[in-house]
Amino acid sequence: MRDPDLPALPGEDLEDLYENAPCGFVSTWMDGRIAKVNTTLLDWLGFARDDLVGRRHFSDLLTVGGRIYHETHFAPLLRMRGQVNGIALELRAADGTRLPVLVSSKVTTGPDGQPHLIRSTVFDARERRAYEQELLRARQESERERERLAELAQTLQRTLLPPALEPVPGLDVAAHYHMASKEDVGGDFYDMFPISPGVWGFFLGDVCGKGVAAATMTSLIRYTLRAAAVYRPDPVAVLDQLNTVMLRAAQPGTPRFCTVIYGQLALDTTDAARPSATVTLAAGGHPPAILIAADGTGDYLPTPGGQLIGALPGVTIGAHTLTLRPGDTLLLYTDGITEARTAEGLVGEPDFLDFARALAPRSATDTVAALTTLLDSLAPGVTDDTAVLAIHLLRHRSRTAAAQPLSLPSPELSRETSKAPTG
Repeated sequence: MRDPDLPALPGEDLEDLYENAPCGFVSTWMDGRIAKVNTTLLDWLGFARDDLVGRRHFSDLLTVGGRIYHETHFAPLLRMRGQVNGIALELRAADGTRLPVLVSSKVTTGPDGQPHLIRSTVFDARERRAYEQELLRARQESERERERLAELAQTLQRTLLPPALEPVPGLDVAAHYHMASKEDVGGDFYDMFPISPGVWGFFLGDVCGKGVAAATMTSLIRYTLRAAAVYRPDPVAVLDQLNTVMLRAAQPGTPRFCTVIYGQLALDTTDAARPSATVTLAAGGHPPAILIAADGTGDYLPTPGGQLIGALPGVTIGAHTLTLRPGDTLLLYTDGITEARTAEGLVGEPDFLDFARALAPRSATDTVAALTTLLDSLAPGVTDDTAVLAIHLLRHRSRTAAAQPLSLPSPELSRETSKAPTG
């Protein structure tokens, strides 16, 4: 009953509401023949009422694809449930054009309780379709831009790393960079370069942050280390010089510190049958290097007291000196690998050490290949970029690490514990 206090609506009646509603109405018999259709839908499609009522089936108004969907999905679902809502279809107008619509239908029953009629509401979805197409175009453009940025990031990342490590007589040297994300430029870096005859400098580190700012700082660090190594023979002094440069170059809102290991390696080939190499390491806040001995033993090389480089003036730098014997491998890495997640939790330094020991007495090339396999097996648990650098002292008369057949240990890490040094 209408509220008597409400004003009457002039010219408002149910028939007019049906015929001129803002949506289309169509009723069909259970066999699909059109029994009734409103003026709105007729105007949209350009048909006269007599063209449709009693003459055409609702499926006749659909496109070929729409008819297939109607017969295989729409109609069976309607018979089973008695009602369907918001089905996207395309109607074909009298002039052949297509009208995207959303159709909701309900089965009504007669006095005998049997299905009698199908009533459908048809909504014009042209604006919705245009909006969806615009969203699709925007998404495709976004994906193209993402691919372009990913390619740019990878290109920029490659420029921050040496294209290839220079061959060193008597040594096998290999490195690998694992990008956790193709869209971000990471701050991990490494390099190895000659300082004087028989003496080589090398480093590996990780800049705080990602993106262009991290890339800028990474470039500064690489060039500073290479330059400082030429006139400062002490690795501790080299990192002290880097700390000074980073403090002066720091800008508000940009990465200003890093962790790094810098080392100098002096080859001794006086006894050709038993060459050796003296290595001096200096570290600032970086995970300890690993010495993998030829006999399968191995341990972390502590550099106690090492602080972040670029964070504070007068930084404390830890140092360690060791001797490489034939078959030994020195392994440097960033924390992306030890902080990777497995089903049991973080990889951690104890398990990583067990994995590294199992690689003895493999060459640097094979060691890095095994670590690459490990990183691939841990994805997507590797959430940070990872760099690894391996230096292997070749045995007498061994000219290439690739001469030995490669047999990698299982990438599954054990849960045994081996305490790693701190600092």
